[in-house]
Amino acid sequence: MDLFDHSTKKEVKGPLASRMRPRTIHEVIGQKEIVGEGTLLRRAIEADQLTPMIFHGPPGTGKTTLAKVIANSTSAHFEQLNAVIAGIKDVREVVSRAKERLKYDQEKTVLFIDEIHRFNKGQQDALLPFVEDGTVILIGATTENPMFEVNPALLSRSRLFRLQSLTNDDIKQVIHAAINDKDRGFGEYDITIASEALDHLVNVANGDARTALNALELAILTTDPNDSGTICIDLETAEASIQKRVLQYDKSGDQHYDTISAFIKSIRGSDPDATLYWLAKMIYAGEDPRFIARRLYVHAAEDIGLADPNALLVAQAAAYAVDFIGMPEARIPLAEAALYLATAPKSNAVITGIDSALSLVENEKTGDVPIHLRDAHYKGASRLGHGEGYKYPHNYEMHYVPQQYLPDHLKNKHFYHPAENGYEKTIQKRLDYFIERKKRGN
Repeated sequence: MDLFDHSTKKEVKGPLASRMRPRTIHEVIGQKEIVGEGTLLRRAIEADQLTPMIFHGPPGTGKTTLAKVIANSTSAHFEQLNAVIAGIKDVREVVSRAKERLKYDQEKTVLFIDEIHRFNKGQQDALLPFVEDGTVILIGATTENPMFEVNPALLSRSRLFRLQSLTNDDIKQVIHAAINDKDRGFGEYDITIASEALDHLVNVANGDARTALNALELAILTTDPNDSGTICIDLETAEASIQKRVLQYDKSGDQHYDTISAFIKSIRGSDPDATLYWLAKMIYAGEDPRFIARRLYVHAAEDIGLADPNALLVAQAAAYAVDFIGMPEARIPLAEAALYLATAPKSNAVITGIDSALSLVENEKTGDVPIHLRDAHYKGASRLGHGEGYKYPHNYEMHYVPQQYLPDHLKNKHFYHPAENGYEKTIQKRLDYFIERKKRGN
């Protein structure tokens, strides 16, 4: 049977999640902003007036389901490719068939490409001309941000539809539909599900309908009926069917970058609770702890700097702990370091200082070392006057003596501006003392 062929006979084969896929737009649960009454996509589907489109969003939100709904609704011929296993040759074969249909039967072709982000640039480029001239109507599905993963030329010719994780009420509706559907679900069985068991399935599925249905099917198929012939799904059964909460987190995708961004911004914003939340999310999802440690290391210098010089040492200790003791124990020094950084005084004076200096060096035309700062030790240097006039700071009060250290054209330039908090307040006082000494000339 074709993947998109839904006959009138009861479908008994395949996983419950596959059997319960909506066949028409009216059976779709959730995504009201995308396919609710009067929405652009719903009108296009009902009118069979399709244009290129890309569905993107977390797993289990209905991207492939919407493609199947379209397959059952359109008068155009429907073709499907999975970008994981398809190549340019497959694309060309689909295009060739589409051209034949359009030429001899005046029939359009809708091409659904699942996991479209897996197509490389060459594969996407091969598809572009035929999307552009209408040979095929492209429908792509991806869990990634299409702005980064899909050819800009394809994007400009497609409408983007962002699908959100299903709500708890949506997941409950999906579960009840599966229990009561006599054709594709378990409606022919006498099934009861305890409220706490239902709540567990909903919570652990975390907006993923496929996960919820897989767990429900396992719970039902592994539970014997009682003496009355009723299959009773209690909390213990539900917990055995799905124990660990699903996280929509791909270590190579958007969630990876968005979560680490939220983590660092929470530290920068001095919010220890949000810091622990995002750290826990990364740890739970299996993020590489060395990646987390590296980001803490960078953040300690970039956003705390000399406001608390110990921050860099704490981050270094956490990085060492990750390699020395490993997970799960390393979660504790990682959390300690993250909390230390989150509650430390903040300053980006280090990064603004070095970046300002780098920018100037990149564009300056000269920058000779002042003669009194030049090395006088190598052969013949002293005869050239190198080092002449240099004052050794340790021979002076407070181990400081005013003298010029920058080139002549920069002698009054300041790159480093300490913040007014943390240890940099102490640094500023010391610099103020040096400035006063310079004014006095001693």
